[in-house]
Amino acid sequence: MLHEERKISKIVEELTVYFLAIGADDVSSEIKIGDGQATIFFRANYRPEYQERLEDVEKYLKEQKDDGVEDIYWELAGSGDPGESSQLLLVGLMIDKAQVNINDGVVELILSKKLYRD
Repeated sequence: MLHEERKISKIVEELTVYFLAIGADDVSSEIKIGDGQATIFFRANYRPEYQERLEDVEKYLKEQKDDGVEDIYWELAGSGDPGESSQLLLVGLMIDKAQVNINDGVVELILSKKLYRD
């Protein structure tokens, strides 16, 4: 598997673990790759008692991308405790663009990441 595709799989893994930790029992993801970019469509529900944990989702996922940090830290994905916001911050540092919708117990994300080929 290519380096960039491994990063995409780590992003999906981080999101999945995060949402399972906040009570999700309905999680789906889809990855589309084309035109030098990957788009991740992610949807998950959550338990109402974890609503406060979602307050920073958009903030963390819209962090300014830092290619240097991404290259150093992307392999740390999966090393934190499930449900920690640091997981989302790492994802935010790895993606280029995020669209976040939170409605009626469901979170929908559309994340874009440019792919760099050797």
